Amino acid sequence: MPVAVSSTKVCGTYVTDIRYREDAADWDEPEDLPFSNIRSFREQELGNQRETHRFPVFPFCPLAAVFEVEQVTTVFMKKQYQAVTAEEAVKVIKSGDHVHISSVSNVPQCLVKALCDRGRAGELKNVYIHHLHTEGAAPYVNPEFEGIFQHNAFFVGANVRESVQKGLADYIPVFLGETSKLYRERYIKCNVAMIQVCPPDKFGYVSLGSSVDATLAAMESAEFVIAVVNKHVPRTFGDALVHISKINVFVEDDTPLLTVDMPEPNEIEKTIGRYCAELIEDGACLQMGIGSIPNAILSCLHNHKDIGIHTEMFSDGILPLVKKGVITGNNKKLNKGKIVSTFVMGSKKIYDFIDGNHEVLLMDVDYTNDPFIIAQQPKMTSINSGIQIDLSGQVCADSLGERIYSGVGGQIDYVYGSSRAKGGKAIIAMPSTTRKGINKIVPTLDLGSGAVTTRNHIHWFITEYGAVNLYGRSLQERAKLIISVAHPQFQEQLDEAAFKRFGPHFHYLWNTLG
Repeated sequence: MPVAVSSTKVCGTYVTDIRYREDAADWDEPEDLPFSNIRSFREQELGNQRETHRFPVFPFCPLAAVFEVEQVTTVFMKKQYQAVTAEEAVKVIKSGDHVHISSVSNVPQCLVKALCDRGRAGELKNVYIHHLHTEGAAPYVNPEFEGIFQHNAFFVGANVRESVQKGLADYIPVFLGETSKLYRERYIKCNVAMIQVCPPDKFGYVSLGSSVDATLAAMESAEFVIAVVNKHVPRTFGDALVHISKINVFVEDDTPLLTVDMPEPNEIEKTIGRYCAELIEDGACLQMGIGSIPNAILSCLHNHKDIGIHTEMFSDGILPLVKKGVITGNNKKLNKGKIVSTFVMGSKKIYDFIDGNHEVLLMDVDYTNDPFIIAQQPKMTSINSGIQIDLSGQVCADSLGERIYSGVGGQIDYVYGSSRAKGGKAIIAMPSTTRKGINKIVPTLDLGSGAVTTRNHIHWFITEYGAVNLYGRSLQERAKLIISVAHPQFQEQLDEAAFKRFGPHFHYLWNTLG
């Protein structure tokens, strides 16, 4: 039923005096409500155009709630949306369309299945699929869909890696911080955005939940937005909140979010974690990725003070530090006291933690990964990893030779941003060898490997054998330092490679500096 409210706080304004009427159509306007100033919520969102009536602009909404708010009455919905099936929703997608899929654990799996069913039925061809890292099934890269779906991802996860390496799917090299730009500046068009959101609140706002990244930009650029409303999606804040007027079609599906269990760090990773923790100062602001090494680092920070978080992602590893009061964000210049990220991945515990938590802001990736935003945080400390590093300090983090393994991601966004920050540190940390004992420190990167962090950008490099700062060092000096933290089994052959490259002066340098 309609509700008239005036004078208590609602969405930053004040409303009180709740009154109910049975029939909106027959409700006479009370003299104490200035209906000449009525605006609908949708019109308010789209530009504050005024309306001369007080009934909903939403054709699917038979009932209205009217709020008097600081001389403005706004119309809200009681019934906020009407859902259709996933099969009905994806009928809007046409051959040749570009489709964005929301990321990580927040993939709208029912829409993906329905879309693939249409492809399998021969209804589509040459549909482009774009996304960042996704968890769960990715059937659109299967061989049966060749010519039907063309997969061009911004990041390659385990679920599409084999298909990308075989050429059945593809990858767009791009800094994570610029993925939103691809949509907003129309380098890549977005005909349809398929997203997943939490149920709307009483004001019609839903949340993108655990992943904002480039999905917000895709929504803004899309001709059509399909949203799966899922009660398991956490309500997060920051850029995650969007109004349902921005969504064209709704589907309901309460499939639980996919979770990711983090492996326990081994002894090598614990040692690397301790070396990294020694470089992290009280009051530092952290960025780190996901996996055993970040968890090992976080486990070493229990005696630190006033740690802040400005990162592209975080996981369960921060929870003990939040509970203990180590993570406060009190030293941050931007978003003081807030944990800032663009996506979250982990167990149900981390999704419960961010649900309704105003201390966490999920922001557009063009904010979280902007090097010039990152550089404004005092003592900004970024910790990233790599697949290989050569003796000049070039770090490959996206490929195994010519085969794409993951993607550029946000590594260079944070390496550059943190190195520009006052008191900042950019750290590359990785084991000296693979689990199979293959050396990851090499004379030159393998043929076809991508240099994600260039020799010009690298600062700190850490393995289980120590930490060295390469910034400001010559090629020969940094070769010496990198070899010093290589596995002892490979140091002699690396020394020989450096001697071959630089000549006898390299050994003179080794003896005088070491």
